[in-house]
Amino acid sequence: MLVSRGLKVWGSMVLVGLVLSGCGTRLSKAPVEDRGTSAGMTVSQPGAVVVADKPLPGAENAGKQGYYTVKPGDTLIRIGLETGQSWKDLARWNNLENANLIEVGQVLRVVPPVAPETAGTSVVSRPVVTTVVAPAAAATTKPPAATPSASKPAPAASGGDDDVGFIWPASGPLLAGFDEARNKGYDISGKAGDPVLAAADGRVVYSGAGLRGYGNLIILKHNNTFLTAYAHNQTLLVKEDQSVRKGQKIAEMGNTDADRVKLHFEIRRQGKPVDPSRYLPSR
Repeated sequence: MLVSRGLKVWGSMVLVGLVLSGCGTRLSKAPVEDRGTSAGMTVSQPGAVVVADKPLPGAENAGKQGYYTVKPGDTLIRIGLETGQSWKDLARWNNLENANLIEVGQVLRVVPPVAPETAGTSVVSRPVVTTVVAPAAAATTKPPAATPSASKPAPAASGGDDDVGFIWPASGPLLAGFDEARNKGYDISGKAGDPVLAAADGRVVYSGAGLRGYGNLIILKHNNTFLTAYAHNQTLLVKEDQSVRKGQKIAEMGNTDADRVKLHFEIRRQGKPVDPSRYLPSR
C-alpha cells in the first residue's frame, strides 16, 4: 500500500514537472513578427506601423541639367529668381496645382519643356542648312551651292540677349557695392517715395512681398538671359505679366524689410547675381 501510494505521488510530481517544463518552453519562445522589408516599405521599430515610402515628385530627374532640387527654405519665387525664370512658368512646367506647396527634395523642371518633334522633320540646334526643303527644290540633281550661313556661323545680330543696355534704376548715391558673398547687387540711397525705374525693357514676372529679406519686390525678365530685381519699395506700381519700358517708373523707394530707405538692385544673368558695374553706364 505504502509503495503504491509512493509511486502515485512520484508519478504525479513527474507529470506536474513535465507540464511546468512545457509551459516554460512555450513562454521563452514566444513568436516575434518578422516584418522584413519589401519594395516601397520603410523598416520600423517593433510595434510601430509600417508605411509605404512616398516617392517625391520628379525624383527620377535629380541631378539632371535643367532641373532643380528643392532645399529647405525655398519658395517658388526664390527658385525663379535663382534660375532666371518666372514662378508662374515654373508652376506651369511642373503641373503644380498650388504653387505654395513644394517639398524639400522635390525635383522641379526649371527650363522650358521641349516640344515633341514633328514626324518627318529634324531639329537643328546651330546655324546649318536645314534638311527640310521646299518641294520645288527637292528634285534638284546636285547639291545646292554652299552659302555663307552653311560654311560659318552667321554674325550676331544687334539686340542679342547680352545687348540689353541697362540704365541706373535710381539716382541716389551708392550705399553698398556688389559682394558675391554678402551683397548680391547694389544698394542705392534715396528718400521715401523717390522713383524706381525699370533698368531696361522687360516683363514683370513678380510683384509682391513674398520673398523674405526683399520687402516689396519687383522682378523684371528682360530676355532668356537677364532678370533684374528691385527690393524694399514703399509702393509697387506694376503688376505681374505687365510689359514695361526702359526708364518707366515701376515703384517708389521705401524701407520694407530694410534698416533704412534704399533700393536694393540686382542684375542676374541666367539666375546668377552679377556685378552691376559690368552692365550699368558710368555716372
